Amino acid sequence: MDALRITFQILLVLTSVLLIPLVLLHKGKGGGLSDMFGGGITSSAGSSGVAERNLNRITITVAIVWAIIIVLLGLIQRVS
Repeated sequence: MDALRITFQILLVLTSVLLIPLVLLHKGKGGGLSDMFGGGITSSAGSSGVAERNLNRITITVAIVWAIIIVLLGLIQRVS
């Protein structure tokens, strides 16, 4: 049971670290943190629709995996 918990904790750290840049890569919809990183300056250039959709899909997938890992870690904690 300890090996499973350690595996899930490692996966949680990896998905957390991956989720941060994925969220920051999204195109800004106005003021906020995205403008701080230059999102407001390049809003006219934009990105291709396919790239934005793929970024959305990857971000959602990683977020779902992250949430599932948290639930599984909670279940393991409750059982042991």
